Amino acid sequence: MKKDIECREDIEKLITQFYSKVRADEKISFLFKDINWQHHIPVIVDFWETILLDNPIYKKNAMEVHYDVNKKTPLIKDYFESWIALFLLSVDELFEGKNATLAKTRAKSIADVMFFKMSTSHAN
Repeated sequence: MKKDIECREDIEKLITQFYSKVRADEKISFLFKDINWQHHIPVIVDFWETILLDNPIYKKNAMEVHYDVNKKTPLIKDYFESWIALFLLSVDELFEGKNATLAKTRAKSIADVMFFKMSTSHAN
């Protein structure tokens, strides 16, 4: 039996594994080619720690940076589908339990909302 996501270190493990898959993915890796990973990973870990462990340390606007990316390269449904598939796979490979399920549920809803906002933003 796998353990649940219980602490920041678990989230770091998840996010590190997830982004290793993203960087190797033929469909979406190009969206992340200019990322400063030493800066990005802790920010994303903060985001997920806020969501999963109810520790409100993420203080940024997650949508803002994605709007900037969307202006350069429209974020199409295919990209979101790849992103969510890789995230769900990463969770399932490492964890199971209440927080693992919450991570997958929240990731799906975040991807859906983000796709909707990006597609309506790009249409304007």
